[in-house]
Amino acid sequence: MAHHVSAPHPAPPPSAPDEPRSHPRVMEPVLLVILVVLSAVGAVIGIDLVSKLGISANTSVVGALVAMLIGRIPLGFLRRMRSVHRQNLAQSAISAATFASANALLTSVAVPYVFGRTDLVWPMLAGAFIGLVVDAWVLYRAFGSRLLPADAAWPPGTAAAETIKAGDRGGRRALILAGGTAVGLAGTLFSLPLSAAGVAFLGNVWALMMFGIGLMLRQYGPDLFHTDLGAGYIPHGVMVGAGVVALGQAVHLLLGRRERKRTAAVEETPSAVPVQETDPSTAYTVDERALRLSLIRGYALFTGGAVILAVLGGLIGDMSPLGLVGWVLFAAFAALVHELIVGLAAMQSGWFPSFAVTLIFLILGLAIGIPSVPLALLVGYVSATGPAFADMGYDLKAGWLLRREHRPWDPFEREGRRQQFLAALIGFAVALAVVALAWRSYFGQGLIPPVAKVYADTIKSGLSDPDAVRTMLLWAIPGAAIQLIGGTRRQMGVMLATGLLILTPQACWLVLGALVVRVGYRKLRGPAADEELNLVGAGLIAGSSLGDSAQILKT
Repeated sequence: MAHHVSAPHPAPPPSAPDEPRSHPRVMEPVLLVILVVLSAVGAVIGIDLVSKLGISANTSVVGALVAMLIGRIPLGFLRRMRSVHRQNLAQSAISAATFASANALLTSVAVPYVFGRTDLVWPMLAGAFIGLVVDAWVLYRAFGSRLLPADAAWPPGTAAAETIKAGDRGGRRALILAGGTAVGLAGTLFSLPLSAAGVAFLGNVWALMMFGIGLMLRQYGPDLFHTDLGAGYIPHGVMVGAGVVALGQAVHLLLGRRERKRTAAVEETPSAVPVQETDPSTAYTVDERALRLSLIRGYALFTGGAVILAVLGGLIGDMSPLGLVGWVLFAAFAALVHELIVGLAAMQSGWFPSFAVTLIFLILGLAIGIPSVPLALLVGYVSATGPAFADMGYDLKAGWLLRREHRPWDPFEREGRRQQFLAALIGFAVALAVVALAWRSYFGQGLIPPVAKVYADTIKSGLSDPDAVRTMLLWAIPGAAIQLIGGTRRQMGVMLATGLLILTPQACWLVLGALVVRVGYRKLRGPAADEELNLVGAGLIAGSSLGDSAQILKT
């Protein structure tokens, strides 16, 4: 292509003089060993924190820092780890293992355990692992589309990329990032969620404004309105309405109407800018047709996983044939919708409301009369999707930022994404082994993820509040309206609901205050402010992530 021929090759960074023209591969012996070891560390951190403290840490920055340090060891065979692309593979593997072990596998298998059906733990582990892999595969195939664009915020991914680039290039960038990291790390010592401010420097302003408003309403609702807006399924109702509209917006994109209009406009306008004169890394790499196929195949794979779970869980003997078919189709639909809503929220804010969306499908399952044991398996299956979807988006965003200056760009970018997906699969496999070996020990000590207890208790108690569904439907109206007004790119309704679901003291002030600083500083400094704020935001997120990961030492 013309732009590939004419574009000069950028000079390789001084720290990586042997940067290859082809993307590094996960099966390189030294790199493979590092990925496995980091994945084991991430998996242990994940299950320990989620079972003891109920939190999960984004360990991608930890993996990147470890890979940087390994590359500085004065041994010839380790020098290759100075490559930013190998460091990207390292952070992809450890973060995948962390989220897989904590948010997907251990939480899922804890649901039947708390429910009193220990015999269903192993079938649930198998079903959750299938859902986990399909979840990541769908994001891998859909990343770079209009629905999940690479140039969207994906704040933790931006933070990981900025960390890697600053460590590689040094200088002023490294100092700004280090300062932000120190402040973020110090914030964890005082229980200040400074990652919230970091996200506000990186994400979509409108989406994060609604997120901050939601946080504020949740924190100060009892004082302002004499009611807790986080109780009574109010935020869940807002999420239902926003989620339905978000799903409709996604379908609208899948129909390709905007793409056809844009293509027609370009064809009718002779003076349109030729494609080869634009930055190729800003183009969509997944068109609407490929996106449609990926989501359809994802639904088919989720359906297959639900069938396997139904067989292993013994549901064939417990449900009628028609009921079993309905359960399988509903489980696959819930898994797909869950990952999309969670992914859209994570794309804009860095938070993913997996617990809330899973709880919505749990309540819907109760409302339509799904028996308790099949519902427990359905909830475990659905909860296994979403976190890996969001985490894969973060990692691919980091890789996209690190690879965007490479020429020729497109083949290098596609191969880089493929290698990142393989690195994530390594992390998933290690996480599966860690959870399989550790769940008895943790559960035997009463160390169970808190959200799993909520799921199990809700299934046992049923819809004790007859007004729950009515409340959700009522509050779905404003959620749908706000989501419709904001459009696909801003996800305002989803973000408002996400804020209403989180009770983190002072986080609202950090988000809204950082947005004010961001807008004011950009007016003062112009476009140059963006790079500086990105570095500060990345540092705050990196410091908070390091602080969260360090809490394993306390436990």
